[in-house]
Amino acid sequence: MEKIKDMLAGAGGNIVLALIVTIVGYFVIKYVMKALKKLKSFEKLDQTVVRFVLNFIKWLLYIMLIIAVINILGVPMAQVIAVLASAGVAIGLALQGALSNLAGGILLMVLRPFKVGDYVDAAGASGFVHSINLFYTVIMTIDNKRVTVPNGSLMNANVVDYTAEPLRRVDLVFACAKSEKPAEIQQCILDTVATSQFALQDPAPFAHISGGTNESMEFTVRVWCKTENYWDLYFELNQIIVEAFAAKGVQAPAMRILNEKA
Repeated sequence: MEKIKDMLAGAGGNIVLALIVTIVGYFVIKYVMKALKKLKSFEKLDQTVVRFVLNFIKWLLYIMLIIAVINILGVPMAQVIAVLASAGVAIGLALQGALSNLAGGILLMVLRPFKVGDYVDAAGASGFVHSINLFYTVIMTIDNKRVTVPNGSLMNANVVDYTAEPLRRVDLVFACAKSEKPAEIQQCILDTVATSQFALQDPAPFAHISGGTNESMEFTVRVWCKTENYWDLYFELNQIIVEAFAAKGVQAPAMRILNEKA
């Protein structure tokens, strides 16, 4: 007991100092994080990147605080490093999947193959990107279902970003009887497309025979539009071209959709 008392008496000053440093360090870290959040330079960055950077800085500061407290308590750093290395190996083996997702999250932040708000098709999920976190990405489907995709899977999968470019092309196929005159059908389609408020004239709309059978001809129609107007143009063309065929008495007008994805 006497030896224990002597040890506590000798270490008492270090323990008190360690407690003071811990408390002061905690409040300093909180103040630093609040100050960083108010920086104007962060306002120009994507909020996903800002959250990632702030979390990284916060945990880095806490690690530095823990190391400082350990030094004050007089614990040999060589032993601490050995323990941390052993623990790191054990944790790494146990959490291989989580670490893969963490690495994927970091790469998503750096490479930026897509951003929040984009409509993507990746790793078996299709929808709008709701959020990008360190370990997983949340995708909202068109019918408002929430899909959580591990970042490791995203980094190892093909990603189709439908909203990355300012322009998109609507592809449709319309059919009519083979007895119709191809030039007249082609001109009818182009004239009808020109009436759409969403269709762009540059690049120019396209309408040509692309196939058929013994009873019918197929016309492929390709029209460019702004990405945000894709679905408006898609449904409008389906309606106005069929109506134009009916108004001109085109025989057996039918429609077959080529591109069903957003």
